[in-house]
Amino acid sequence: MKRVVVGLSGGVDSSVTAYLLKEQGYEVIGMFMKNWHDDSVTISNECPWLDDSNDAMIVAQQLGIPFQAIDLSKEYKERIVDYMFGEYQRGRTPNPDILCNREIKFDVFLDAAMKLGADYVATGHYCRKGEIQRDGKTIYQLLAGKDPNKDQSYFLCQLKQAQLSKALFPIGELLKPEVRAIAKKAGLTTADKKDSQGLCFVGKVHLPDFLQQRLEPKKGKVIEVPGNSPAFINGFDADDLSNLTKPYELNPQLGEEVGDHKGAHYYTIGQRRGLNIGGYEKPLFVIGTDTDLNVIYTGSGDDHPGLYRKGLFVPQSDEHWIREDLKLKIGDSKNYQARIRYRQPLESCTLHKKEEGLYIIFDRSQRGVTPGQFVAWYENEELIGSGVIN
Repeated sequence: MKRVVVGLSGGVDSSVTAYLLKEQGYEVIGMFMKNWHDDSVTISNECPWLDDSNDAMIVAQQLGIPFQAIDLSKEYKERIVDYMFGEYQRGRTPNPDILCNREIKFDVFLDAAMKLGADYVATGHYCRKGEIQRDGKTIYQLLAGKDPNKDQSYFLCQLKQAQLSKALFPIGELLKPEVRAIAKKAGLTTADKKDSQGLCFVGKVHLPDFLQQRLEPKKGKVIEVPGNSPAFINGFDADDLSNLTKPYELNPQLGEEVGDHKGAHYYTIGQRRGLNIGGYEKPLFVIGTDTDLNVIYTGSGDDHPGLYRKGLFVPQSDEHWIREDLKLKIGDSKNYQARIRYRQPLESCTLHKKEEGLYIIFDRSQRGVTPGQFVAWYENEELIGSGVIN
């Protein structure tokens, strides 16, 4: 009998994951990851890990499977929280959920499961795993979940073949209402529990408060840049990949000061809330930040050209191919579809591989291309690779 360790989070998705695997004849062990007890960073009262841990334990009892909690807070702090602070300090916006999957669930947690003699680990992600044979070798595919409203393949875009080979995603073939119906029929205590929000395995945080624990507030200027500024006039060759993917060159002389802020590292491109500047016919959006000068650049209206870019660049060191056999060689180009954030509909694009990295040019300009975030490219429903946006 194959042994599977399920990451029981205390939610309905992982509960049904464990239930289905038991029904399929696996020997199932439930394991709860405790990723937080660092008092140096304040978290709002909505930090439900204790309740989640209890719910996970109750589900394990209902299913009659062994259960244990594992404390990964040291690794979580070093690999996720410290990285987050470092990125925000540089004026970049990280994605902790993608990092949590790469660094915690499918690394430290996976190692712990293997020490228990597990053949696989399973999570309640809405995605699927495929297998194909090439030259006598098994290649694992990461496929979108069947539920178009819940597909979470993007969050797993940094997984490697070795990690995928040990992963199971039993609810990837189901729609969310079907998952809840299974939980109800099985009498699981989590059947009607709301989906969790916030940081992976930490709970809700108010980001400015969270960041202020390490990144000191620092008053700076808010500059409004008009839409007809020279920064947005595309006077270069459409074949010039470097120019097509560069962030706009913004400086305080391009616009006028319209307010102040508490620290450029608290803001991200495309952000609308938190500026607290009124009196405009159209809302102001963040179109750029400069943490060296401590300046935020804004533009008026959702159609402001500063919110849009034709392409993006992924440095060579930040390129990641789940399908290593499809990795582009220098000089190659290929059409894919890509997204730059979770839930964004896939957008047609062309990948151009150069010595310095990967240039991704979209058929349509993209809103809110944000350094530090992840771009993931797909062929139909298969996630092929990903990278950190420069």
